[in-house]
Amino acid sequence: MKKTPKALSALQYALLCAVLTPLSLLPLRALYLISDVLAWTVHSVVRYRRKVVASNLRSSFPGRAEREIASIERRFYRFLADYFVETVKMLTMSRRQMLRRMRFEGMEEADRALSEGRDVTLYLGHYCNWEWVSSLPLHFTSAKAVGGQIYHPLENEASDRFFLRLRGRWGAVSIRLNDTLKVITGWHREGTPSMTGYIADQMPGYNGIHCWVDFLNHDTPVYSGPERIARMLHSEAYYLDITRPRRGEYVGRFVKMASDASKCEKFSLTREYFRLLEASIERAPEYWLWSHRRWKRTREAFMARFPDAEARLRRL
Repeated sequence: MKKTPKALSALQYALLCAVLTPLSLLPLRALYLISDVLAWTVHSVVRYRRKVVASNLRSSFPGRAEREIASIERRFYRFLADYFVETVKMLTMSRRQMLRRMRFEGMEEADRALSEGRDVTLYLGHYCNWEWVSSLPLHFTSAKAVGGQIYHPLENEASDRFFLRLRGRWGAVSIRLNDTLKVITGWHREGTPSMTGYIADQMPGYNGIHCWVDFLNHDTPVYSGPERIARMLHSEAYYLDITRPRRGEYVGRFVKMASDASKCEKFSLTREYFRLLEASIERAPEYWLWSHRRWKRTREAFMARFPDAEARLRRL
């Protein structure tokens, strides 16, 4: 892929900031008025990925009536627009405002592990506003602990730079996906305890499929990288169950999955994560990212691509 010239990328970044910074200065109640218009436009005029969203909802909830599916779809687009303006708001949100709007419950044990020099693995999904979770380092009591978040660089360099700026405002370190093992094990060797968040509901490429889980009525291929690193580091493992009590407020509840990941059976953490994520989605389905094609890779295609597929999975 042709790389954008540095001068052009810098110009694009400057324009992005020039447009979004004044928008970010608006109070959230004003941004939500913009969001209402944006949601209607994206859903009813642009019809952004409407077929994908409807197909995913129908196949995930085969027992729900069409009227209910249509209602979830409309609420999803309203939330997607809210997610956009809330993310833009991160540009100028104060520390006090973020602490009030993104709260965490039940993290005392995880925080204590960091204070004792142990690592913590945190599973979350594309559910509620995952960008605001980057404020977690504000809640650490250990000055030595570091908060990491794994990310896949965006193709557009200006957009990638912009999101890195947002995600790093409250001390979280963004780690490129390909550098995950090197960075986290490096912290471990240096004696720097870390809490690393993994948005683990990504769709892996065929080469990255490690196992299959029953998730939302689908035979779902998944990647077990977070579990493998957690086992290597003997880390504590948690699922972050996020709720949205009202517009502009989120609560992330720490659900403990393991005290020492190395003592868990292979793939057990991965399977438990998807079970917990499914429960969150069943509770309020409009807050999950239904617009991506999560199930386009099939077990049949995987088996056809790798004749030694079963042996390949056993070796992981």
